[in-house]
Amino acid sequence: MFQKDTIAAIATGMTNAGIGIIRISGTEAIEIADRVFQAKNPNKVLKSTPSYSALFGNICDGDCVLDEAICLVMRGPNSYTTEDVVEIQCHGGMIVLQKILELVIRSGARPAEPGEFTKRAFLGGRIDFAQAESVMDMIHAKNELAARSSVMQLKGKLSDKIKELRSMILNHVAYIESALDDPENYSLDGYSDELEKQVKQTIQQIEGLLATAEEGKMIKEGIRTVILGKPNAGKSSLLNQLLGEERAIVTEIAGTTRDTLEEDVVIQGIPLRIIDTAGIHDTVDIVEQMGVDKAKNSVKDADLILYMVDGTRPFDADDMEIISLLENQKVITIINKTDMQQVVDKEWITSQIHAPIVELSAKTGDGMQELYECLKNLFFHGKLTMNDEVYITNLRHKQALMETMDSLNRVLESISEQMPEDFLTIDLMAAYEQLGAIIGETLDDDLANEIFSKFCMGK
Repeated sequence: MFQKDTIAAIATGMTNAGIGIIRISGTEAIEIADRVFQAKNPNKVLKSTPSYSALFGNICDGDCVLDEAICLVMRGPNSYTTEDVVEIQCHGGMIVLQKILELVIRSGARPAEPGEFTKRAFLGGRIDFAQAESVMDMIHAKNELAARSSVMQLKGKLSDKIKELRSMILNHVAYIESALDDPENYSLDGYSDELEKQVKQTIQQIEGLLATAEEGKMIKEGIRTVILGKPNAGKSSLLNQLLGEERAIVTEIAGTTRDTLEEDVVIQGIPLRIIDTAGIHDTVDIVEQMGVDKAKNSVKDADLILYMVDGTRPFDADDMEIISLLENQKVITIINKTDMQQVVDKEWITSQIHAPIVELSAKTGDGMQELYECLKNLFFHGKLTMNDEVYITNLRHKQALMETMDSLNRVLESISEQMPEDFLTIDLMAAYEQLGAIIGETLDDDLANEIFSKFCMGK
């Protein structure tokens, strides 16, 4: 996978900005930069510039000055990629950046592939694969919790835990193999009992990591929150309150919303992916019925249902149909229109839906704070502080941990069936390799290339 040629790319956003950066990495990075850069001090060149030092000057294409720039030199292995790196910091106009990048490529570099700088950091041993993936997660973080989770993974919190588990497994495999090769000095008498104890402890630790996967998914992607209710219950008004803007059309006419409407928002640190739906009711209108069907289907993938009840209208058959959809779902019942005369029976609602109830006015915003507090209590154990806890936010990591669990459970089955010790090492090594896939120790090249291909071009 490792290529030693010199690569270059625009590392800042592909839009006009005050400053733009072109990153060059490889064995000839400094030499190529010297070909296009002229320092203001004619006695200085990048080749003799110490690491983590910068020079001010011009980027020149022959006698033509393309831009003023600062060139920062970072010599390997103490750089992002572990190679020699030069960053050209110039003005951020896209025409200027493209011209300078073309000049750098004509001077000996080649265009970097997506994620190739981070791939080189991984292949150079500066970061493992879980840390490399956290870089992309950080770039695409939609909220503060997701960003903080990515930082912790980049710092190696997850990797350290995985390495600890792998070390334990490998020690047992090494001991068993040593005992089989040298039974005079290594005894396996009673060893199965000790191994069983250790494997059970490891399974408990993996279960602890997997227990964070649901919250980790919501941290990364947002809590998938479906607003459900009858027509004119105030669903779109609630969406507008949550977003703080008039995103959905609100009228007195029932059935205004005929399709799902999705928006991402962070409310007091809580990441939500909100889906406003069409009002659920019987209708002969084909288009309206399609909206109702989409509303019902959206329930299946929801992390949370906000069931909007119009407090000014008694329950009817449409409400009973909605309640039938809420079984085994996490629900907050919202009694809306508290600014008007209420007729609903809260005790009856509680008997039908075992979920917290919030009373509010989506029109005026009264009661919204109670809804936010209810959200905090339902998710993240009622608090939004992460401390040093490791969250599993990556589906690939979750799958590898589940496969590791399967292998370790097979070890326990083999112990209970008094299978020979050399048989135990097969599943122990399978667990070791599955954990190794998380940090890239046993990662397939094609999978690694596929994942890096989804990175930003300059990262």
